[in-house]
Amino acid sequence: MKKIKILLVDDIFLNRILLQEIITEIGLFAVEAKNGKEAIEILQKEKDIDLVLMDIEMPVMNGFETTRYIRQKFSAPQNSIPVVAITAHDPNSFMEEFNNIGFNQLISKPYTIDKISLMIKTIFGD
Repeated sequence: MKKIKILLVDDIFLNRILLQEIITEIGLFAVEAKNGKEAIEILQKEKDIDLVLMDIEMPVMNGFETTRYIRQKFSAPQNSIPVVAITAHDPNSFMEEFNNIGFNQLISKPYTIDKISLMIKTIFGD
């Protein structure tokens, strides 16, 4: 698997630790943001992010607002960076908004190495 740099966006510290451990176990690298505002600041500075794992429910700027901002305000190719929603909520309750905003995929909690690996292979291939 190619070296992929992932931006983890989640307001819960333990979720970021768990995702960081899974990503490290897979052999990839991640940077972290606690909310959407921090994620946008990181994306403005670091142009080598390949994938964003975006929690839906966060303070300051939630996952919907942040993904909408990325899709509408960033220039190509950064505005088409893959963004994967991560949530503990029932995805059926927000699927229309999910599709309209431009998420590439959705992963439900709890996270596993298999779920994360499959998602990465689906987006980037082997």
